[in-house]
Amino acid sequence: MLEYVVRVSSSAAHLPREEQLAWKIAEFAAGRQPFDAAAAEIACCRIVDNAAVALAALRRPPVACARAQAVAHLRPGGATLIGLPGETTVDCAWAAWANATAVRELDFHDTFLAADYAHPGDTIPPLIAVAQQCGRTGADLLRGILVAYEVHVALAKSICLHRYRVDHVAHVAPAVVAGLGALLGLPAPIIYQAVNQAVHLAFSTRQSRKGEISSWKASAPAHAGKLAVEAVDRAMRGGTAPSPIYEGEDSVIAWMLDGPDAHYTVRLPAPGEAPRGILETYGRAHSAEYQAQAIIDLAIEMSGQVDLSRVREVVLHTSHHTHSVIGSGSNDPQKADPDASRETLDHSIMYILAVALEDGAWHHEESYIPERAHRPSTVGLWRKVRTIEDLDWTRRYHDPDPARRAFGGRLEIVLDDGTVVSGEKAAADAHPNGASPWWWDDYVGKFDRLALPLVGPKERDRFIDLAGRLAGLTPEEVRGLNPAVTDGIALAVATEPRGIFDWPAAG
Repeated sequence: MLEYVVRVSSSAAHLPREEQLAWKIAEFAAGRQPFDAAAAEIACCRIVDNAAVALAALRRPPVACARAQAVAHLRPGGATLIGLPGETTVDCAWAAWANATAVRELDFHDTFLAADYAHPGDTIPPLIAVAQQCGRTGADLLRGILVAYEVHVALAKSICLHRYRVDHVAHVAPAVVAGLGALLGLPAPIIYQAVNQAVHLAFSTRQSRKGEISSWKASAPAHAGKLAVEAVDRAMRGGTAPSPIYEGEDSVIAWMLDGPDAHYTVRLPAPGEAPRGILETYGRAHSAEYQAQAIIDLAIEMSGQVDLSRVREVVLHTSHHTHSVIGSGSNDPQKADPDASRETLDHSIMYILAVALEDGAWHHEESYIPERAHRPSTVGLWRKVRTIEDLDWTRRYHDPDPARRAFGGRLEIVLDDGTVVSGEKAAADAHPNGASPWWWDDYVGKFDRLALPLVGPKERDRFIDLAGRLAGLTPEEVRGLNPAVTDGIALAVATEPRGIFDWPAAG
């Protein structure tokens, strides 16, 4: 791995582009790194995982809205939409938008946690869309995915965004640009311009994940991916962009992150070194924010150990991130409100603990329905849950050794007579460090649970076969990577059926 120190530079210093982070990303993306077999297999798993959670979300309003916008941009020979027949093709930027929204909606796909949060699977929908429209092979797509993951993981390890209330999708955009550059075989100067533009436009606030969380939570990474597609297109046509986008004295580090005296160290593979960052990412067994995964597993294990009618208090000792983002340390009253949106509830560890303790299970739909959130016993238990930051769990969360990194906590259930029933879990069972780490068969099983009733066995087998031999796919086979639902299964439509893009033409 090569290390790059990134710091603010004055305009008078004329920082050469070869010393800028955007150029280092572009140079890496333009290289022809070898494939790592284990990383390639995980990329196949991630395609299956994305399709599973996207299909399960097709009837949700944000997905219907994004799909309606995409269908207003039909394009012969364009990209396909998850759930729709392959004959329906749209402009690849809009396919990226609609498919990424579907993937993100249930908060159920992969994650990477380090200095910042990341869902690297958000990079896959725009890569598939462009590969389909541009007639690329499965090997091209695989290269793009591995490069995008490498950049995403490197940025999430090195540059913290959330400390300054910047949404983590600011790392999605340059990762997608890098992946697209690798996918299309673009030269470094074009990728460099596109990285600069995408980062310039992708910075937004974390209000999208604060308070009453809206449908934009699912759309935010999709928007970043769409921006990346448009940035690459513009750069391919000769467009240039603000630079240095990271190091400039009026750019993102100086004014949106740590300030003019900051410096970061970003590590990327050396020439000839296979990208393996995808192996550090992890899938999800439960539809909830990742920092809840181990806690859900723990709550399910402990659910039969106590009489919940006797609970005086439930205390979760956990990391700063978990406490401040999805715990009581967030100071979001919406996280204790039975009328809160699903997007808010899947970011409330207090609600999640109450339901998982009561049910001894977790379900991507039934655990969130309004009747479930309003159940009196649940509300009573929910309001007895609080989180506490434990410095040891915070230290373990940031351990530099992935094998020792921990995203869980210690749960203490205090009964009415003072008895304390406790348990702890460092990593979710499905995590690489967990009790039963997930691999290919686990992701196929997840697809079958979520999507088989929607697509049927023939379409299921066709898609799983394609995903499993990604590196050998022809361009025509790449066009089949978005599975369609069975004829007769109705998909939701947008709340309002008409927008600007499909407004009737005048006259």
